[in-house]
Amino acid sequence: MGKLYFYTMNNLFYAPDIIEPYYQLSEEESKHLIRVLRKGVGDKVFFTDGKGYFYTCRIIDNNPKHCKVEIIDKKEGDDHRSFKLWMGVAPTKNISRYEWFLEKATEIGIDTILPFTSFHSERKAIKADRLDRVITAAVKQSLKSYHPELKPLTTFKEMINLDFDGSKYIAYIDDGVTLELSKAYTAGDNAFVLIGPEGDFSSEEVAMAKEKGFVPVKLGPSRLRTETAAVAACHTIHVVNLMK
Repeated sequence: MGKLYFYTMNNLFYAPDIIEPYYQLSEEESKHLIRVLRKGVGDKVFFTDGKGYFYTCRIIDNNPKHCKVEIIDKKEGDDHRSFKLWMGVAPTKNISRYEWFLEKATEIGIDTILPFTSFHSERKAIKADRLDRVITAAVKQSLKSYHPELKPLTTFKEMINLDFDGSKYIAYIDDGVTLELSKAYTAGDNAFVLIGPEGDFSSEEVAMAKEKGFVPVKLGPSRLRTETAAVAACHTIHVVNLMK
């Protein structure tokens, strides 16, 4: 099922728990579908399960509190990738900038996002539910069949000790770092990229990451904000794979 077909949709709903042959929407989504979009019995509605599939459904009960649909078609999405992309990104002091990163990374394509605190972090807490809603909105807006996973906020040390099967990179600003991410990364490999807070990583954190197999890289000649660097790194991994 191609993306051009989905651009004819009035709306795309996210339903991670959808199971054939019938699905009941939540009260909030039922109200949106029936009262706001003014859909009725027999109308078609489209869903993504966030696990790689799109569903075409027909409304069989237009109750605005518990709308029910019948699944009439299930097709695999076209946004499957041959590689996995994890990104550990420190939340920014201005959380709207972090939300911007989540939105853009979801549009480009990312599998797992790991918020973390580090030595120079100015933000020590996040509202995970709100951030996950930002991701979900981006999934629906960009017509994705995959929903990125937002991990709970963790510490830098805990994050670098996670098991990961692939290439690992830590991007930071230092005159001694000359290797570009675009040159270090090999197309097709799973990638785990770390982006630090506004104050960047401490020298101790860089040393710990290197001990855990993270390769120091840079993202070009410009000094980038945390959220810009994160989007640039995400895009770089995709470009390298497109050019293989």
